[in-house]
Amino acid sequence: MFRGWGADLMAQRFGGKYSNVAKTSTVVGAVPAPAVLEQPIPRLRLMFGLPYLYLLSAFFNRAPDKLLLGLGAFAAMTAAAFITREGLRAQAAYDARPVARPPKLPRKLLGALLMGAGIGLGAALAGQPQLYTAALAVLGAGLHLAAFGFDPMRAKGIEGIDQHQSDRVARVVDEAEAMLAAMADAIAGAGDRALMVRVETFAHTARALFRTVEADPGDLTAARKYLTVYLMGARDATIKFVQHYGQTRDAAARHEYETLLRDLETTFAARSQALIGQGRTGLDIEIQVLRERLKLET
Repeated sequence: MFRGWGADLMAQRFGGKYSNVAKTSTVVGAVPAPAVLEQPIPRLRLMFGLPYLYLLSAFFNRAPDKLLLGLGAFAAMTAAAFITREGLRAQAAYDARPVARPPKLPRKLLGALLMGAGIGLGAALAGQPQLYTAALAVLGAGLHLAAFGFDPMRAKGIEGIDQHQSDRVARVVDEAEAMLAAMADAIAGAGDRALMVRVETFAHTARALFRTVEADPGDLTAARKYLTVYLMGARDATIKFVQHYGQTRDAAARHEYETLLRDLETTFAARSQALIGQGRTGLDIEIQVLRERLKLET
């Protein structure tokens, strides 16, 4: 039944019946999926807990100025925790990509500044002199940077790559990542851990193709329908499946959805390998031409 949803929907979007090929889950050059990057960091969890101490102190002090200082410290430190978490995610995404530009907003640096402000307000809440308050604020910001590091500041892997092409690839990959995120959000609503893992496995395979295109923006034309049309169909099919499965727990529909995911994995993995093979062919040609020229010179 779900085959009708998934395969027909995909066929309508890019013309032709979706292939039914052998399953695979191994991709050369694949990078860790974001789920790996979401593992909790103890010091980050501590950042989310500490602000509540200032919140409690604020309400134990009846003076209005103390209340405002406590609330300010709580707000600044909580904001620092959230922004730092986003900075760590941006850092992980930057590290995972062979070709990447630094984040436009230095989130970890902003988190350090907010943490310093929060600690300074907390020191003022405790009645510390202004000199100590300023010193503690600077120390807090410095320790934050020491614990979490600085944001990436330089682009990597884009030397010799056309700026316009690189920007096009970045836009397409960002859109593709958004569709993968929508798939993950949708399948989470099904309440089926095994399906969540299957979707994450497909996302891992799809990101290997993203990295291949980022490394050689000239491959975008050959991979564009995978990064747009195919992923759009996969996202829409996932949403429809979850709507149906959440009401019926239809085992046949679940099996068809898993089959669709395997087909997608196989297709994306094959495209990644094909692009890598094209790159090797081009390299072999360049080497052969250079060798012939050297022979003529000598």
